[in-house]
Order: sequence, then structure tokens, then C-alpha cells
Amino acid sequence: MAMELNEIIKQRKDKLKLFKDKGIETYPHKFSRTHLISELLGNFQENQQVIIAGRLIAKRAHGKACFCDLKDQSAKVQLYVKKDIVGDDNFSLFQELDIGDFLGINGAMFKTHTGEVTVKVEGFVLLSKSLRPLPEKWHGLKDIQIRYRQRYIDLISNEDVQKVFLMRSKIVSWIRNFLDKKGFIEVETPMMHYIPGGAAGKPFKTHHNELDMDLYLRIAPELYLKRLLVGGFEKVYEINRSFRNEGISTRHNPEFTMLELYSAYDNYEDMMSLCQELIANCAKEILSKTTLTFAGKEISLSGKWQTRSFAEAVNEKFGIDAGDDVKTMLKKLKAKGREIKEEKLSRMQIVRIIEEFLQEDQSALPVFFTDYFSILCPLAKNKKENPLLSERFELFMGGMEVANAYSELNDPIEQRSRFMEEIRDEKDKKELDEDYVTALEYGMPPAGGLGIGIDRLAMIFLDQPSIRDVVLFPLLRLEKDKEEKE
Repeated sequence: MAMELNEIIKQRKDKLKLFKDKGIETYPHKFSRTHLISELLGNFQENQQVIIAGRLIAKRAHGKACFCDLKDQSAKVQLYVKKDIVGDDNFSLFQELDIGDFLGINGAMFKTHTGEVTVKVEGFVLLSKSLRPLPEKWHGLKDIQIRYRQRYIDLISNEDVQKVFLMRSKIVSWIRNFLDKKGFIEVETPMMHYIPGGAAGKPFKTHHNELDMDLYLRIAPELYLKRLLVGGFEKVYEINRSFRNEGISTRHNPEFTMLELYSAYDNYEDMMSLCQELIANCAKEILSKTTLTFAGKEISLSGKWQTRSFAEAVNEKFGIDAGDDVKTMLKKLKAKGREIKEEKLSRMQIVRIIEEFLQEDQSALPVFFTDYFSILCPLAKNKKENPLLSERFELFMGGMEVANAYSELNDPIEQRSRFMEEIRDEKDKKELDEDYVTALEYGMPPAGGLGIGIDRLAMIFLDQPSIRDVVLFPLLRLEKDKEEKE
């Protein structure tokens, strides 16, 4: 197979040389077109002169004429190339073109006797030579590893994959517009942090040479966004890239996209309403429906979404109470048959185990879990009626966590105490973020904060089984490492 590929590449390089030897510029710097192909199909005008560009995806020779298909991002159209029109030399050159080449075309619009919209080619320009053959003759790329490792081939071969990423882009654009109309402003905060914080997760570590300083890729933008509330902004959001140095699965990629927003003078109940409004309206506007199908199950976004108590669910399943310390929680988890090898776990690890149960037991329908243990929520306010529980919710849809929200803790004395307790409990000692506590000492208004996982939301909206199917370039093991491991 390698020999066959090498021979094909050699043949295509010879064809490229043929064009060059005739003094033809083979990789021009620019090409100006008058129309996208979709515009021609949607507004056909007989004999209209057009200039289009795209990739050649099919050729059908008929003696002194040739029918082809040309595709740009918007659509594909048939080309009719006739020797009598383009001339002998140009027709011979056109015959040397390969599937995959990018062409610029000028010509006139007409319809064939079967009614197919077609461009009668009067001239063409080779814009880029495809030296490698397209996979599987356009029947669709099936090898999942190639699809993820070489996404460009996946996008060429699988039109449905292109549609997924175009729809993802529309979802993100709609969310921006929705929040802008509600008075939120979009901001950008640092991706390199002195101290990792704002969420439970293991960070990636890097080093700045000039400053001779260790830094961490952010695990969440939370603490910087809340500094902006201190500074006087009342509604802020960031569609951010965050990083967690943890496992890879169908639901986890080390680099991921989150929407995180904060609204002064609101609380977690306001965030619950905002979360449902955003997700339900986004589905309605982008997908034109409010009942989705994900992994074979229906998810209805209409009506009031279900609310359940995390504290009650965990007590029913494991006998764990909000007042239990970490050791007691661990003991009860083991007693209920959870296989746990380590003798000491952090709160982050325990909450992951508990949340796995929630994901296993839930239907696809949206459900807000409230009443999280305060010990698991160092940045959230406690409930007035029960300080052992926090004013927090997590939204589960399609059996996985999609959103998280708090009534934000804005008491600097309490926040410092929580940070110190967290530092004492964690195996990996953390540094206290003094600057964040200092910011709170200047005064932060009461606020609600909401985070939504864009990748997981796209998975559900577009019915994709893996996060890798909605991330253009997911992180994968290097092929040589994969081969050695096998």
C-alpha cells in the first residue's frame, strides 16, 4: 500500500511539473471570486457569468467533453468542460488535473437537459495541487484514529463532520449574542496563573524563562472574573479555554472550552433560571427544536426542569451525611462496595466518585442537583438554614454534568478560612491566593456565577458520542508511543 501511495504521489508531482514547465503559476497568491457556490444554486440565472473556486471532487470524461464536481465550503456544483470552448491545450491540461486539486473557474451558468445547475467552463486556474489522494474515493473516512489525528482529512471526506463543527460555531455565536443582549460584557483573563485555583483539578505546569518563574495553565477563570466584580463590572463572561492534567475519555479532554459568567446581585437560583433559558432557547433557535435525541434517549428542554437534592441522593445511596469528614465518607463508600485503592483521598477525588454515581443513575432528562456539601464547595456561600450545605447546583443532561453554579462567597474572612482548610486537607499542598483574598477585602457585591461546558453541550445538541467528535483537534497519544505501548 505504501508503494502504491508513493507512486501516486510521484505521478502527481510529475503533473505539477508539467504545469510549471509550461510557465503556469501553480500556487498563486490570490484568487478573486464573484460567488459562493450556494449563491449560484439558490439564485440561478441562465447565462450568468460567474467566477468560483473550490476543490475538484469528481471527474467524468466524455470524449471531447468532461463533467466534474467542484465543492467549496457552502455547496458543490457541476462543471461542464468542452474542448471547443476552452481550447485544445487547456483541455489537455484539464485532463491532467486530479481529484483533490483546488481550482478557480470562470464560466456561464446553465441547466442540463436533466435540470442540473451547471457552470459551462470558459477558463480555469490551478490554485493548489493535491499531491496525496483523498481517502476512500469520497465514500467517507471510517478509520476513527485517522479522523481524529488528521482532522483535515476527516473534514474533506465527511460532510456531516463539517456540519457538526459549523453548528458548534453557531451555538457559541448564539450564546455570545444572548449574553450581550442581557447586558453581559465579554472579557479575557489570563491563561497562565501564578496559583492554580477556581476549580478542583490538577494543573499543567510551565515555566517562564525571562522571569524564572513557574506558572500553571488555568483550570478555571473564576477567580480572575470575580476580581472584575470587585473592580465594578457587574455582568461579565468569558468563553474560555481551560486545562486539566487528568484522564482522557469520551467526556474529558485535557484542553476544553467553558462558558463562565458572573452576575452581581444575583444568586444560584437566578443562575438556574438563566441556565435553563440559555440552553433551551439556544436549542430552539439553532436546532429549531426543544426535544433532543442523545445516545438514543430523548431530552425534553420544555417546561420546568427537575430539581433534586444531592445531599438526599448521596445519603440514600451511600449513607453519607453532610457533616461527615473525609475519612468517614471514604469508609462509607468502601462499605457500599466502591473499590477504592488509596487509603487517603482528597475532597476532589471523593466528589468525583460520588458524581460518577450520579451520572450512572440519572436519566437523560435535565436535572438540577442542589444541596451540595459545603466541604466540597470552598468558593460558594452556605445555605442560611443549613450551613453544612452550599448554595450550589450542578446540571446533569444526557447522564453527564453540563453546568455548575454558585451563590459566590464574598466574605474575605470566611474565604481565607476555607482556603486554609483546603490547604490542610489536600495531599498536594496548595498555595493560598493572597491577592484574591485581598481583592475580596476591597468588597465584592453578592453575585451568582455559572459555568457551562461548551464541548459537552455541543455533544448533546449534535448527538455526538465522544467529546473528540466536537473538538477539532483532540489530544491523542503520539502514534510512536501508541505503537510501543501495543
